[in-house]
Amino acid sequence: MDPARWDELTTLHARVEHDLERALKRTHNLGLSEYRALCHLSTAHDGELRMQDLAARIGLNQSSVSRLAARLEADGLTRRDLCPADRRGVYTVITDEGRRTQSAAAPTYTEVLTASLATQATTPALAPLVTALLA
Repeated sequence: MDPARWDELTTLHARVEHDLERALKRTHNLGLSEYRALCHLSTAHDGELRMQDLAARIGLNQSSVSRLAARLEADGLTRRDLCPADRRGVYTVITDEGRRTQSAAAPTYTEVLTASLATQATTPALAPLVTALLA
């Protein structure tokens, strides 16, 4: 792998993530990790995931996902539940309000993702990456 190509990929990722974070925060008062957590929970069986599974899906460590879950719970978007088979296991469960919030934010996420990629496609070094992503 060419290190310069990797740098271009990380640049593209950072710019798009920044645009998504800003739009979700401004429009829905929701961070990008919070939105992604709600997306994973909304499609999970029974709307719940073990904390370590949620951490793995959104790329956070255990302490970061615990703080994320606490914020979501404080906002009424999720609740915690104990695993009935293993009382040490903790689940995060999406609430009806969490589903409504995720559904309301989804169009913003899609629109901003599309617009951000289109903007980045005008940068000559990033255009081939955007083209490959959209193929």
